[in-house]
Parts: sequence; structure tokens; C-alpha cells
Amino acid sequence: MSHKTLDCITVSDIEAQGIPSETAEKTHQKLAQIIRNHGSSSPQTWQCISKQLLNPDLPFSLHQMLYYGCYKDFGPDPPAWLPDLESARLTNIGQLLERRGKEFLGPRYKDLMSSFSEFQEFSVSKPEVYWNSIFEEMGILFATPHCILRETSSYPGGQWLPGCLLNPAKSCLTLNARRNLDDIVIVWRDEGEDDMPIEKMTLQELRTEVWSVAHALSALGLPSGSAIAIDMPMNVNSVVIYLAIVLSGNIVVSIADSFAPTEIATRLRIAKAKAIFTQDTIFRGGKSIPLYRRVIDAQSPVAIVIPTRGTDFSVKLRSGDISWHDFRGTVKKIEEYKAVDQPTEAFTNILFSSGTTGEPKAIPWTHATPLKAAADAWCHMDIRKGDVVAWPTNLGWMMGPWLVYASLLNNASIALYNGSPLGSGFAKFVQFILSVSAQDAKVTMLGVVPSIVRAWKSTNCPSGYDWSAIRYQIIPELDLVFDFSPLASCFGSTGEASNVDEYLWLMGRACYKPVIEYCGGTEIGGGFITGSFLQPQVLAAFSTPAMGCRLFILDNNGAALPQNKPCFGELALWPLMFGASQTLLNGDHYKVYFEGMPTWNGKVLRRHGDVFERTSSGYYRAHGRADDTMNLGGIKVSKALTAYCYTTKQVEDNVVSSVEIERICNGVHSSILETAAIGVPPSGGGPEQLVSRVVSLPSLPRTATNKVMRRVLRQQLAEGDSASKL
Repeated sequence: MSHKTLDCITVSDIEAQGIPSETAEKTHQKLAQIIRNHGSSSPQTWQCISKQLLNPDLPFSLHQMLYYGCYKDFGPDPPAWLPDLESARLTNIGQLLERRGKEFLGPRYKDLMSSFSEFQEFSVSKPEVYWNSIFEEMGILFATPHCILRETSSYPGGQWLPGCLLNPAKSCLTLNARRNLDDIVIVWRDEGEDDMPIEKMTLQELRTEVWSVAHALSALGLPSGSAIAIDMPMNVNSVVIYLAIVLSGNIVVSIADSFAPTEIATRLRIAKAKAIFTQDTIFRGGKSIPLYRRVIDAQSPVAIVIPTRGTDFSVKLRSGDISWHDFRGTVKKIEEYKAVDQPTEAFTNILFSSGTTGEPKAIPWTHATPLKAAADAWCHMDIRKGDVVAWPTNLGWMMGPWLVYASLLNNASIALYNGSPLGSGFAKFVQFILSVSAQDAKVTMLGVVPSIVRAWKSTNCPSGYDWSAIRYQIIPELDLVFDFSPLASCFGSTGEASNVDEYLWLMGRACYKPVIEYCGGTEIGGGFITGSFLQPQVLAAFSTPAMGCRLFILDNNGAALPQNKPCFGELALWPLMFGASQTLLNGDHYKVYFEGMPTWNGKVLRRHGDVFERTSSGYYRAHGRADDTMNLGGIKVSKALTAYCYTTKQVEDNVVSSVEIERICNGVHSSILETAAIGVPPSGGGPEQLVSRVVSLPSLPRTATNKVMRRVLRQQLAEGDSASKL
């Protein structure tokens, strides 16, 4: 769509967006004044328009017209949000830099915003100083003296906190100077009970529940360090069980509650699980899902089964399985459970890749990984005491454990909605009624994946609910246009590629708070690239490597391109990343992540596999996988083996793969020598969509090692030059 520059927009143009004549005239007058003060195309112009002129009640088409009009001739990477010094000073990272910036950077330190990039580099080059400082700020305690990093040829990623004993679940429950026993640490509500007051749990109640489950686990008589699975929705019981397993020195096996029996069985087998916690049935979006039946069909080990309602079960328990009531009944008196402190490298959690390239990789989280997750939240999401953090997810995916540690290790509260996040019930759960009789969660930080935002936008389900209490947030609708916090609110986004227009709409619903993009992986325990409240934020882009991470973009021959210059290629990571994986249960970790990778300053780089672009302005954009993989709606579809077929409503059990697509196409006619199935993102960004047309080529572009360069095909199609270039 073509847009006029701001100085060419007329009153009639504004009226054409559905604005009444009188309002259109006033809007045009305000716009003209802003242009006189700041020009017609500058970040300051857009900042004034977004804060002084636009509001959620105005049609989104007007927002688009003014945004694209402001930046029509601006160039790449137009900032949609600018930080201000007052708000930046109040963030966790801002306060640290104000106090210790000169100590860290010496004469290079100027101020907290202009020196942020220097500090990010400092976090990589001086890991001992940086991580000691962050642990001190977060109040993380260790059972023994420790050093931060020991470099050794046996571990390309280094040994972190060697010789240290700790237990992250204990840290989640420990009293400190920032919280007391009466603090609310979990709030929740079940779908279908949306008119009922929310449920709440204090720190004292959480401690008692976790201790009780930990004692009951001990009564099972399982060997120390047993792998114990959780196949449940993300609710208060699963959080309690998760913490109890870790507290007792055992290992959580994470299984998503959407998995079919075969997938459950595969994960139980790989992890050698001794037991599994599950729920009878779950209700989501008005549908009943027989979770325990799937566990039975997976031929699981002994199951501890939680009834969905009351004490009755929809099916009779198997012989040897235990009801939640009987399991808890083994503990007659609840006493403090003495946490099992373990070496840093001991496992706390076994998570799995999506399994789209064959058997899913079993990725162990150590006792250090939760600290990485919590540190990301502290540094980049600014989570602290007083925050209520909601992120619709599941313990089967990394954002489930991330949410637990990001909240509790930072003295914040977890908000859990036991049901679908796509309907009005979830929107009501998030809202905060400005009255003494407020019954809802008062969520202050809300994170989602873009597909959820897309659903909210299409149905406008949050309309009519007040989300004004959100501080760092994703907000699809804000009916009251004012901010109660002295800090800048934000949107948080992860899981798949975001779309410029959808996130412009999102920002417009909340008076243009920033979008903080966050990208990482299960094997990293958090993010390697993200945004910051100390930097201008660009839609659908990342502004900085995560603290403690350094990024490299490789050319087609696998060599690292010069840093801090525009480039495009496969992403690699500096190997010394705190919390990153060191081993795989069912694979050769070195072969998967390091074999064949280039070196930089004597260190072999860590393979990641995504294609990234570093722009001329220093921002980063993700462009999907570098290997033979399509990413359709956030689900990887690999050339190698099977993957999921994605629909707009759910991930189905059907399996499909690009190799199957190519096999069918290759068999259509003898003149077809080979095919390459590719996906391309829609205009404006977002998850890839499978190309549904055929383009004839004399040959496929290949690398020096004879791999098909699918990214070249994607780029040519996306640019609309297929007719001339192909």
C-alpha cells in the first residue's frame, strides 16, 4: 500500500479513515504543529504522534497512515519507540549502570543509554565480573564458594560455577530482603470460572505445598536423582510438582500436554523416566482432552494422577497408578524439606527439541540454566518484586520452566490461566478493575507468541477489559489511555517471527509501548538476542545480543563475517554462554553444536542454524533456518524426516515433511530432476507460508558443499523477482 508523506496528508485523507469531520480537522491541526516542531520524517516526529495524537479508539488505518507517512523517506529500521532517560534509570539494568557503570567501563562510560552496547560487550569479555554482579543484584546464594568460569579444552562452552553446590528450587522458596512469607507468589483462575475471584497462593503456602510433595516423592522410594515426568497443563499443581522434583534432587522430564501417546512414549523412553505426574482430563477452549488416557496408551511407568474436578476420575486407574489424594496422604505431618544441593553440572530438567529432524534431542538443563533464564528476565524484561508475570505456555516447552524461574527468582508472582488464552476469559483474567473489590489478576508483564496476538486482533476479544495495570506487557486492547507506572511499559514476544503491521496494531492499543523481541532456544535456557529498554526499538527486529552473548554471522563458506557491519548469513554463537547446554542425552553434543564450525580468537564457535541479517543501523532480523527447513507458523518442517502440520487453531497429529512434498513432486513427470519445497514469510513479516505454486528452473542454487540454497530461493520469491531471476 502506498502512503503519502506526513506533510501531504490532508483533512480529507484523515476523514477517509472513518474519522468525523470535526475530529479530523483537530487531528490535522495537531499533526501540522508536530511537523513544524520536529519535521515530517524523524523518530521524534513519530514519538510525538504516537504519544500525543493517536489513541486506541482511532481506526488502525489512521495509525498506519501516520506511521508509514512519517517514515516513508526515512530509510531502514525506523524506530517505533524511543527510550527516555528518566524511565531508563528506573530499570534494573539502568540502576546497576548508574551505580557501577564507571567501575565496569572506566573512562568509556558516558551514560547508561549511550554506553549500553559497551556494557553488553563487557558482559561477554569480563564474565566473572558481570555474572558476580548480576547474582549479587538478584540475591542468588550459593552453598559453597565459587568461581564463575573455568575454561578447558574438554568443554568448548567452558565450565560455569565449577565446584559450586546449589538448588534453584530452594532459591525460589527462600526468604530474602525483598520478600516475606505473606507475599503472593502465584495467582490463577480456571477457564469457565471467569466471574469468580482469582485464586492466590502466598510464599508460605507455596513452601508448604512444595515440601509436602517433596516428602511424598521421597516416600515413593525412587532412586536419588530419578527422572520424573510432568505431562500436565501449566497450572498451580504442575508448578508445585516441578519445584518439588528439583528441590528433592530429582530431574523433571518435560512433556507438553498436547502430545500424542507415541510422542509421550518416546520422551519417557529417552529420559528413562521412573514415574509421571499427569491429570485426568483437561479443558481448553470448551473442549475436553483425555490426558491420562494418552499416558496409559504411552505405556508409561507409574502415574500419579490428579482428578480434574473433585476426587472422581473419568477412567479407572491402572493397577499400580496412584491418585493425587493417596499420594499426598503418605505425608502425615508437613515439615520443611531440606533441599538437596547439587553440583552445578547436575541435571534439573530434561527438555526436548520439537523432533522435526528425527528423534527429538533430549536437552538437559543443569542447576545453572535456571539462573540464565532469571537473569534474562532481570536484565531484559526488568522483572522484579511487585510484578505479576503471565506467559501462556506449558512446562513441555522451555518458556514454562523459564516463567517459573524468571518470576520466583526475581521475587515476582506467576499468573496462570488454566484454559485457552485466545478467548475473553483470558483477557478478563489479565485485567485489573480499579476498585476496592478488584477480582482479577492485575498482570503487570504479559508475554505471548505472535500467533496469539494475531488471534486477539482478528476477534478483538479483549475489548472491554481494562489492562491498564500492565507495566511490561503485550496488550491487544487498552480502554483507558493512561499509565500508572513511572516506567515504560512494553510488549514481550517470542516463539516465531513477528509481523510489522500486527505489532504496530499492538503498540497502538497501548499508547505505543515498545515491543521487546526475545529469541533463544531450549539448549540455551533463554535468549541469545533480544531488545532493551535502554535502546530504540524497531518493529519485528532485535536491538542487541542478550547479556553474556556474542553473535557471529557466517558467509556461504562458513567464515565469520566482520562484526558491526551489515551482513546476511547463518548465525553462530560465542561458545562461552552461561547456562547453555553441555551435553545431550541421545546425541553427540560436540558434533551437533561445534563440529566443523569456524574459530574466532582461538575459540570454536557454537552452531545455531538460523539465518540472520545485521542491518546498516545495527539491528538484527531473523530469516528462518539455514538448513533444509521451513518454519510454518512457528513449527519447523524439515527435509530430513517428519514434522507437524500446522493449522491456525492447533498443531494436529498429522505428520508431513518437506522431503515428502519433494518426493511427490519428483514423481509427477520424468522430466523433473529434483525439487525444493520452500516457505516464505508474508509481506510485513511473520511465520513462513508454504509456496503453493511451481517455478521451473534449469538447476537449483547450491553451496560449495553441494547443499541446496533454499534461502536464495526464498529471498528471490519474497522480492517478487522470480520471473526474471529464476
